[in-house]
Amino acid sequence: MTSKLDLEARRRRRLRFQLRQKSGGRLRLSVFRSGKHIYAQVIDDKAGRTLAAASSLEKPMREGLKTGADKDAAAAVGKLVAERAIAAGVTEVVFDRGPYLYHGRVKALADGAREGGLSF
Repeated sequence: MTSKLDLEARRRRRLRFQLRQKSGGRLRLSVFRSGKHIYAQVIDDKAGRTLAAASSLEKPMREGLKTGADKDAAAAVGKLVAERAIAAGVTEVVFDRGPYLYHGRVKALADGAREGGLSF
């Protein structure tokens, strides 16, 4: 029997394969969502480097938000990672939602990144 983690890993691999095929050399905006926090980073897969990152664990986020596990926190993290990516010279990315469905906090983070100036 296939476990939940195995299915999640298969979804993640399948999505990353599709992103590599269709990305056209753009950088990847990757999302990780835990029960208490949300994290985002802009990754250059060719160089193997993270160019910009943000999370709900950072001190300004913790002070300004009620919790790191809601849509408001996700939108704030999206805006912050977009601001840092633009400062690093990145304006176009490919959104990597990982094994998560595109709704709720993941969608809020994507919308926040778009408001912050990233295009995908």
